[in-house]
Amino acid sequence: MSQHPAAPAPTPTTDSAVATVARRRDWWRDAVIYQVYPRSFADSNGDGMGDLEGIRSRLPYLRDLGVDAVWLSPFYASPQADAGYDVADYRAVDPMFGTLLDADALIRDAHALGLRIIVDLVPNHSSDQHEWFKRALAEGPGSALRERYHFRPGKGENGELPPNDWESIFGGPAWTRVTEPDGTPGEWYLHLFAPEQPDFNWDHPAVGDEFRSILRFWLDMGVDGFRIDVAHGMVKAEGLPDLGSHDEMRLLGNDVTPFFDQDGVHDIYRQWRLILDEYSGERIFVAEAWTPTVERTANYVRPDELHQAFNFQYLATHWDAAELREVVDRTLDSMRPVGAPATWVLSNHDVTRHATRFANPAGLGTQIREAGDRELGLRRARAATLLMLALPGSAYVYQGEELGLPDVVDLPDEVRQDPAYFRGAGQDGFRDGCRVPIPWTREGSSYGFGAGGSWLPQPEGWGELSVEAQTGVPGSTLELYRSALAVRREQADLGAGDAVEWLTAPEGVLAFRRGDFVCVANTTGAPVTVPAHGRVLITSGEVEETGGEAVVAADTTVWWTTA
Repeated sequence: MSQHPAAPAPTPTTDSAVATVARRRDWWRDAVIYQVYPRSFADSNGDGMGDLEGIRSRLPYLRDLGVDAVWLSPFYASPQADAGYDVADYRAVDPMFGTLLDADALIRDAHALGLRIIVDLVPNHSSDQHEWFKRALAEGPGSALRERYHFRPGKGENGELPPNDWESIFGGPAWTRVTEPDGTPGEWYLHLFAPEQPDFNWDHPAVGDEFRSILRFWLDMGVDGFRIDVAHGMVKAEGLPDLGSHDEMRLLGNDVTPFFDQDGVHDIYRQWRLILDEYSGERIFVAEAWTPTVERTANYVRPDELHQAFNFQYLATHWDAAELREVVDRTLDSMRPVGAPATWVLSNHDVTRHATRFANPAGLGTQIREAGDRELGLRRARAATLLMLALPGSAYVYQGEELGLPDVVDLPDEVRQDPAYFRGAGQDGFRDGCRVPIPWTREGSSYGFGAGGSWLPQPEGWGELSVEAQTGVPGSTLELYRSALAVRREQADLGAGDAVEWLTAPEGVLAFRRGDFVCVANTTGAPVTVPAHGRVLITSGEVEETGGEAVVAADTTVWWTTA
């Protein structure tokens, strides 16, 4: 790895990096964490691509929104074969995003504003332009560097068949055959994602040594934690056995597979936790762990492993009271024995925005190509947000959802950049729709995103959904988020704890109490009458109260306080 002599000096003490961040023990247990997708948040230099300086300039907006921390998707040096999830150098910033000095300034400014910074870590695979992999190819069979990846001879008479039957998440075989230095067809290497993303071999001690060093590099820079990409990957079953079926190739399957959710990953995280605990300021790990059940997800957040794990079962749940109650109960019941907080998330950079998912009939999955009923989708999205923010634990907000942004489902084929889109039978490949740069102003070449357009085209009318258009407008989705996050901070019973007290409610309605706080969510398409539970704190839609009862409009969530 290169040494990067221009890197800023490490923070003199681990305390000073977080000295101006509000100190609150176990802050992460009920934190609201905002995901920034750097390409699409804010562009400071007018090249059409978001960057670190753009993010830095918008930090006051995030402080005023009311979030506790900012999670940054990858900004490392990368050929960008998968939007930065193909890392060539884990200690460098890609020039399209800026420099290490920009990263240092962003971290410091965030801390001064009371915001924490969580960065993405991609340990399952590197870029094929990583120095290790380039040397492994150049040195040929028998190279010690090949042992740090999964190189294998092929099957068949002349090695012309892949070593096993695994398929890439992005479609096609999970193996690519290399051309050896002498020009002959040679060994195959494993890549569970794109061919440009070869999987590390975590059985090799050099891989673990390198990532422990990477952790310290960024911790010394002052980051407050890491979101671990494909945290359920990394360890593969001994011998790389055939799968025998191709039904489990999606991220969220029904069983443990030879390449996902292997028990060996937990040994890695116990080692990492020892490093993190050396640093003050309550730094945290967050797992992107697609597991078959929330019970298996709980394994990642045992007391000596990671702090949080994304709740993908909740994200994939329909807008249906019975289904939501079941996943809430299962989540809380699974997290309670290991003492970890539940997490709740509705959207991210890999799935269709929930304002569009909820605009369509249930059962279409998390990647949807139809716009659906926009009014219905927004109404449900607003209600779902208040429900999520009322649950005990930590909540994640994906950039632009506070504006009620829909997915852009009609991007022309020629502008798409999602690698899965070009690889046949893999994931649907329509993730570009949730990655379109967000609008800040009503007008401008990219609605305030930057002075030089945007790397993905923004729809007409995007300006009316912008921060400028919604700021100060009663009832706007942005003001709903601002108000909800402010109330969440003020109400001691919101976010804290690990349980809810379910209340009797009509069919299709969720109602629960948490101390002096009551949340009622009407998931039906018609108004319902429920008891009025005190003073209304906030509501996503219309609520009419008369004679101790309240009529809650269709697809509406309301918060009350009995204090």
